[in-house]
Amino acid sequence: MAYEKRDMSGQLFRNDRKEKDTHADYNGTIIVEGKEYYLNAWIKDGAKGKFMSLSVKPKAERNEQIRSQPDRPQQRNSYGDDFDDNSDVPF
Repeated sequence: MAYEKRDMSGQLFRNDRKEKDTHADYNGTIIVEGKEYYLNAWIKDGAKGKFMSLSVKPKAERNEQIRSQPDRPQQRNSYGDDFDDNSDVPF
């Protein structure tokens, strides 16, 4: 049975790509009031034993960061202006 995403629920998975101590031990997603968020968790040792420290970041925020990067300059083809990628090749 496939996992069904529902409001006010989420999932965490062990982070197999952890390379530094600062990287999360677990990561996943959660949906709160119809908005999807990234969810990260770190296993910590405290006075009362082990616990999870969590962080949440809106998924839309990451998409906005990608969109707000300066546009790359348009690359011109080396064939001149008469040749574009959509034209028919004569052979």
